[in-house]
Amino acid sequence: MSHTVRNIRNIRSVRNLRSVRTAACAAVVLGLAGCSGTAGQVDKAVDEVVDETYEVTYEVTGTGVDEIQFHGGGGKAMEPEIETVKSPTLPWRKTVTLRGIMPPAVMPIAVDENGADISCSITHKGKVIKEAKGEGMLAAGGCVTVSPVAG
Repeated sequence: MSHTVRNIRNIRSVRNLRSVRTAACAAVVLGLAGCSGTAGQVDKAVDEVVDETYEVTYEVTGTGVDEIQFHGGGGKAMEPEIETVKSPTLPWRKTVTLRGIMPPAVMPIAVDENGADISCSITHKGKVIKEAKGEGMLAAGGCVTVSPVAG
């Protein structure tokens, strides 16, 4: 058998395998789409989590903080509005109500990173769920964590 004939047969075999693989994938996708009861249950569970609210308390301590930005509950779950407090008196504390998968976040900002000594924390139901400490500006972006109702 010539080299060319073997190559043509290999190409046909590969095409046949691709067709079988495509058909199998299509069957799986159609099968999943046909399970509307299961998909409906998942959609309902996501809606319940997104609609659930929870409270967190932000706290910032230290010196040299020029501004504090935080998620205060406005906006969309994955695009929260950022609220700002300029020239805050420290220690600073604020309790907010967030929704569903909206991440709690508080970000102290210091213009003079050499003269700042900052700590921040996020508390949910009396338990600290995130904290950060550091001299200078908090390079990690302050305190940001996942929603406690999303997990």
